[in-house]
Amino acid sequence: MPRSAAAAKAATLHDVAREAGVSLITASRALSNPRLVSETTIERVREAVRQTGYIPNLLAGGLKSRRSMTVAGLVPIISVPQFLPTVQALTEALDAEGYQLILGQSGYDHAREERLVDTIIGRRPDGIVVTGLLQSARTREQLQRLRIPVVETWDLSERPVDMMVGFSHLKVGSAVAGYFLGKGWKRLGIATGDDHRAAQRRAGFLAAAGSDVPTVTVPAPSNVALGRRALSELLQKDPQVRAIYCSSDALAHGVLVEAAARGLRVPEDLAVCGFGGADFAAHLHPTLTTVQIDGAEIGRLAAKLILDRCAGRTIEQPVIDVGFRIVERESTGAAG
Repeated sequence: MPRSAAAAKAATLHDVAREAGVSLITASRALSNPRLVSETTIERVREAVRQTGYIPNLLAGGLKSRRSMTVAGLVPIISVPQFLPTVQALTEALDAEGYQLILGQSGYDHAREERLVDTIIGRRPDGIVVTGLLQSARTREQLQRLRIPVVETWDLSERPVDMMVGFSHLKVGSAVAGYFLGKGWKRLGIATGDDHRAAQRRAGFLAAAGSDVPTVTVPAPSNVALGRRALSELLQKDPQVRAIYCSSDALAHGVLVEAAARGLRVPEDLAVCGFGGADFAAHLHPTLTTVQIDGAEIGRLAAKLILDRCAGRTIEQPVIDVGFRIVERESTGAAG
């Protein structure tokens, strides 16, 4: 065979086994189920893979085992800080068991989410983890019919598609309103994104505040620029606004920037609370009070539910409420 043809020929598992000096079945176990072989053998097989350039045929392996060893993760936008710990923990927990996470972005668009799920289903993942609730009735019915393990996260519902790890956004909004009122503030305002979860938090806030509250709604995903705009519009609606709840830490950051630009002191003239518990919240000036969510724990629990379902283990608690807490920092204080 000409050298060029030999070079073009893809390496096989037989080539790996021969290079490593092990049997074909041992090479297969070292790659697909390493717990069954010794560390020395695993390293020899991995070195053989590097030497031969072998790439496993995951499609063929999936057809035989009915496992793709992939889990699809759906997020609105990957750049949103509050979701990053969930994605990282989910990736690490799945990787430890030989599964890989494949991410897709819905962009806060329900039609796009439906198309994305259709594409994912065609790849036959072993599970799907969704940030938020799946909104399409057709998609929900399709996933239930196919019996693909699904974990909806960062929300709670009485009717999950399958499993769920999250918290109540209504309770978050109610808790922040109660926190403000407990401080003695009466002139409240809301800066919020236009997504479903932010709307739920606003509803909880208004229900607890007991009266209508001036609100500025901005398109999701929110950012610093939108936060600056939101404060400007809120001050036009109520120049005496005293405390503002923001649907994200990014929005709250923008409110702090605009307040500083206008010479407003925080918290002496204006108190600000965010949502999400982003890492940067503790390093702003002033530091930002926020609603802390354990995003990493959400990722770990979601991975466990998927892995347990794939292994055929009984799911004792398919719906898990991780709760939340208000972390008080410099941006809020006693009412003047």
